[in-house]
Amino acid sequence: MPADASFGMSYWMRGTPSPDRPALAEDLTADAVVIGGGIAGVCTAHELVRAGREVVLLEAGRIGGGVTGHTTGKLTALHGLTYARLRDTHGILAAARYARAQQEALEHVVRLCEETGIDAELERAPSYTYVTDGRRAEDIRSEAAAALEAGLDTAYVTETELPFPVAAAVRLDDQLLFHPRRFLLGLAEDLVARGGRVHEHTRVTGLREHADCRITTEAGHTVHARDVVVATHFPLTVHSSLLTRLTVRRELVVAAPVPTDQAPHGMYVTPEDRTRSVRTAPHDDGHRLLIVTGEAFEPGTDHTGERLERLTGWARRIFPGFGDARETYRWAAQDVWSADHLPYVGHEHPDTQHVFLATGFGGWGMSNGVMAGRLLAAHVTGGPRPDWTELFDPRRTLPLREFPDVVRAQASVARHYLVARPPRCTHMGCELGFNALEDTWECPCHGSRFAASDGRVLQGPATNPLENPERRSEP
Repeated sequence: MPADASFGMSYWMRGTPSPDRPALAEDLTADAVVIGGGIAGVCTAHELVRAGREVVLLEAGRIGGGVTGHTTGKLTALHGLTYARLRDTHGILAAARYARAQQEALEHVVRLCEETGIDAELERAPSYTYVTDGRRAEDIRSEAAAALEAGLDTAYVTETELPFPVAAAVRLDDQLLFHPRRFLLGLAEDLVARGGRVHEHTRVTGLREHADCRITTEAGHTVHARDVVVATHFPLTVHSSLLTRLTVRRELVVAAPVPTDQAPHGMYVTPEDRTRSVRTAPHDDGHRLLIVTGEAFEPGTDHTGERLERLTGWARRIFPGFGDARETYRWAAQDVWSADHLPYVGHEHPDTQHVFLATGFGGWGMSNGVMAGRLLAAHVTGGPRPDWTELFDPRRTLPLREFPDVVRAQASVARHYLVARPPRCTHMGCELGFNALEDTWECPCHGSRFAASDGRVLQGPATNPLENPERRSEP
């Protein structure tokens, strides 16, 4: 194995220099506070500053260093088999609004890069959802028809640029590949230049909404604001009615440079084989970085090493140049799914007026994060809201057909509570599972992650460290 193949740091994080924004060192008052420095948080803060608001952005780690910095960086309105599901569950009008929200997000990124001079390595490319099993071809045909009816210029095809035959695929042209962290770092720089404040290494531990909103940090500082946006992936605080509708999943990523003539053009995803996602990115003269994602699993699940070997073996088998690469990257990404497969963007619950959230992007956080930034800014400023606002409202009624999935998910959560043995998550007491590959303790209920070496919080919603952690070997 190459010497640089240690697990953890993504390609986007490695070699992307960024200014070290200072931690919050005093109490503050602002018009709005945004918690979370991923794509949803930075986009929201940037939109609010452009609207003339006094904004403070608080990030527990580094800008773009969480989920956004470990994504695959695909900006597309084609989201797997989303449109057939939306048409059947919510109706064709909802599917059309979802499609328009995603496509507008793509074009908004292009405009932002042009206006601010950000070099985010934007590339136009086709997006595909494919299957190799002919028995699933009808699923693809249905998705192509639903997406076309929703307003996307999709096509049903049986050929792609992948080096193996497919049974069927949906193709959508003119989508975007980009470097997600470069994009966020550029937005953050422009945000500060416009008068906004960004504080990294500042973990928020409490949020209360009274006459105004009061945010407390791990270091003991307080920020008062009229409005607060919680963009922390899995919400730091979340109403019980929403808590039961969220589930968490992790996926593994492997990447290596391959000769340009062996790199497939476009971006690809299939629901087969526990998910396989493929894209490339600029690398050096004569090579492109091939990025392969898959092997979805619940946080805290064992045998992650075996999953990584399966994914790596698939990449080497399908793309011969991958196995010859001297330089490799291996990391993992985590995302949150909603019960009805639509993001939650808006007021946290029916009784709140000034606390907003964005979560439940279901593996498609790049376009949905940009969408969320624009929608949340409209909520906070009282500006015009798009006709897809209610589609993403966290207070929406869950369709009856989705209740069985909620029941199954919550039964799994209950099982982790009822049999919980130490160590237990500091968020809500769920039993933790050990991930030997990443040397972490992970919560299968809500996705909190802790370092096995010292118990520090690596990923929320937990805010308190794990006491007396221990390392274990993977079975």
